[in-house]
Amino acid sequence: MTRKKHHRPEVPLPAHPRQRNEALPWQTPKPRAEDPDAPAKLEQILNSPSYIQADRDTGFLARDDARAVRLQLDYLKPEILLNQHGILHTIVVFGSTRISEPAAAKAKVNALREALAATPEDRKLQRRLFVAERILEKSRYYDVAREFGQLVANAGNGPDDSRLVVMTGGGPGIMEAANRGAHDEKAKTIGLNISLPHEQYPNPYITPELCFRFHYFALRKMHFLLRARALVAFPGGFGTFDELFETLTLIQTRKIKPLPVILVGEYYWRKVLDIDYMVEEGVIDEEDRNLFWYAETAEDIWEGILCWHETNGEPL
Repeated sequence: MTRKKHHRPEVPLPAHPRQRNEALPWQTPKPRAEDPDAPAKLEQILNSPSYIQADRDTGFLARDDARAVRLQLDYLKPEILLNQHGILHTIVVFGSTRISEPAAAKAKVNALREALAATPEDRKLQRRLFVAERILEKSRYYDVAREFGQLVANAGNGPDDSRLVVMTGGGPGIMEAANRGAHDEKAKTIGLNISLPHEQYPNPYITPELCFRFHYFALRKMHFLLRARALVAFPGGFGTFDELFETLTLIQTRKIKPLPVILVGEYYWRKVLDIDYMVEEGVIDEEDRNLFWYAETAEDIWEGILCWHETNGEPL
């Protein structure tokens, strides 16, 4: 059987995706020979803020009326990257940025004692020494937070398993310790920093690809809770209280699914937060006592979280 020959049409070669043999008219500016004022006018146009591409115009993005876009970006960037890294769940750790590791806390106390020995009547130095000694006493929690970070890092299938990771506010102190514990085990660990009027450096133990800087506290708070399977609050100040009370309120009102909340350092928390008094005064209900519990050691914290989730029918 004779094979029928098909006529091959004359099809032009595909155009190059970037290059042209002949430049288009707009690829060169209007010559000075045609209008002596053209170059100066063009320079004015090119330097005008309106000519900056919108997604590269930081001045435009910072306007009040661009807030909706900034809110979307504040949410979207971390969400995409966390998904890319396979982060399913987090254990959120908060605590004072002022609680340093024991060696550093001890060195500060010693330096202040030496300074005070030279000027024993200096009231400011006396106060600073008193505070430094209190921080030294609490510096043991740095070690607890670091050990806890190690426990979380080794959960599941070990440090390479990114389904459950430590998340902190990214700062020094207790948050540094928790990130550092996970970092010790070569596990991924997350830090959510925030833009402030003064510079805030992230602690060096956060996975570089998982350290985010937010513009809005609200979006940062959202990301703290979107994947949270527990909130662990060490002794801390306003920032720690902010996250703690917001989480407790969301659980109390059932705005979010209940999750374990652990207050580390019972003596401290009972001094600064008198839950029994709040119940007696009728401003919270008896059942609200059970929205959290106390712990002292890293093992206690971790075992409590595991027990809570098993009881809830959703083991970690």
